[in-house]
Amino acid sequence: MSSPELSPVERHRQIAAVFTARVEGVGDWDAPAPVADWTARDVVRHLVEWLPPFLASGAGVELPKGPSVDDDPVTAWRDHHAGVRALLDDPETPRRVLTNRHVGDVPLDQAIDRFYTSDLYMHTWDLARATGQDDRLDPEECAVLLAGMQAIEDAMRGSGQYGPRVPVPDGADAQTRLLGFIGRDPFWTPTSR
Repeated sequence: MSSPELSPVERHRQIAAVFTARVEGVGDWDAPAPVADWTARDVVRHLVEWLPPFLASGAGVELPKGPSVDDDPVTAWRDHHAGVRALLDDPETPRRVLTNRHVGDVPLDQAIDRFYTSDLYMHTWDLARATGQDDRLDPEECAVLLAGMQAIEDAMRGSGQYGPRVPVPDGADAQTRLLGFIGRDPFWTPTSR
């Protein structure tokens, strides 16, 4: 079964497993990442640090805190991931609502899926590319995400969270098109330091 057909719990489990493997494979946390002015450590920092206030303000959910990403990025990720996984595994989560002035009221499991798990999926490429690991993404998931994002492009670009499109060759695969759409250079390689 492809990731877009999965429940929020299963989709997160699949995507987070791949990201976790990339975290555990990092050899240089200071390696430059495809996001301007970010390192591999910053990719993990972003994921560990933006979700807790989003959940706290929108749903009253407090995720457990782990160590600083600066001190121990692997354990910071593992602790964060364990908290998200426990929240998604809670049978009450689908009945809870996240309220946000930008997105309205959304069932909590769907909000995590739509905003966080999708972000996690895209940042898997950033971390893998920064650290020389396997950066292939599921083509069907890429196509589904791209189609959904194209439908809300004006709002997405207006959020300031995505850069301008990067042109890609005609006939490019779904991963290349998705990366270009979100403002990544799909052909980016780290410069030597």
